[in-house]
Amino acid sequence: MMKLVRPFFWVSKQIIMSSDFLPPETAQMCFENLNGSCVKTPYSPGPRVILYAVFGFGVVLTVFGNLLVMISIFHFQQLHTPTNFLIASLACADFLVGVTVMPFSTVRSVESCWYFGDSYCKFHSCFEGSFCYASIYHLGFISLDRYIAVTDPLVYPTRFTASLSGLCIAFSWLLSIIYSLSLIGTGANEAGLEDLVSALTCVGGCQIAVNERWVLVNFLLFFIPTLVMIIVYSKIFLIAQKQARRIESMSSKTVRSADSYRDRVAKRERKAAKTLGMAVLAFLISWLPYFIDSIIDAFLGFITPTYIYEILVWIAYYNSAMNPLIYAFFYPWFRKAIRLIVTGRVLRENSSTINLFSE
Repeated sequence: MMKLVRPFFWVSKQIIMSSDFLPPETAQMCFENLNGSCVKTPYSPGPRVILYAVFGFGVVLTVFGNLLVMISIFHFQQLHTPTNFLIASLACADFLVGVTVMPFSTVRSVESCWYFGDSYCKFHSCFEGSFCYASIYHLGFISLDRYIAVTDPLVYPTRFTASLSGLCIAFSWLLSIIYSLSLIGTGANEAGLEDLVSALTCVGGCQIAVNERWVLVNFLLFFIPTLVMIIVYSKIFLIAQKQARRIESMSSKTVRSADSYRDRVAKRERKAAKTLGMAVLAFLISWLPYFIDSIIDAFLGFITPTYIYEILVWIAYYNSAMNPLIYAFFYPWFRKAIRLIVTGRVLRENSSTINLFSE
């Protein structure tokens, strides 16, 4: 049985076909009329329909959920804040995962064959890497933004400006895209694996090999911003606790209006930090098992079974659909924006000035 090669984070792994790479006469092939075709290992009709339904639902949720986030933030003037611009750019990365990665991975996972050509195989892996890293760097900058907002909410608007937000967005995208395209485009990822790639090459496979050195680099590019986010949100949590105790201790006292306003702003910023912290936690839960397994596989001889890999990669993909659900659950303004978009009220004149906040 031939296993499709993993995305570029991984050192390429394929399970050897039957003895001496010669498939049995009854084996199905990805391309029946072509020599050198990969062996196809299709699911039976029932599981195939279920898998297409589950993966297809993920694609639809990812595309339309993140599209609603982007439309909401860009259309309604009240949402034009530096933090929300970061969130919209993050939603763009998730949206592109739903458009350029997940549909093709659906066919690959269910049919066990790659039908989209060698060129798009490389682009597919580049897109996957670019958008994953773009997401994590956006989340890293969002965590720093929330730290500034919680520690000094009154000065925050002058410290984290739209220009600074734009620089963070540009850095996140440029670093992610340049790194991913350079790694695949130069062939550095396959250095030392040429014999393996040649031996496992077949028509209908998508073979993007990454050697142990670059697998480690990939993991560090994930782990370092992850560690920063964990530290930052731990500090935010401790600060939020202190602020909450301060507000409780002053609730029975007469306070100046400035202090009262500061407390209201601090409460709002803590709530935003909590919601975005949930998005970070969801990202880590989704992607951390994938990256840990990539390290294990690269250094222990590709020991992960195919079905385990498919589970891990789709858990990671589904993270792109989770952020809109988190926003819908925690943000009343997002729920109101969705209603306005779905009902078509955003097409009315001056709809961009509608007040989305209850307070």
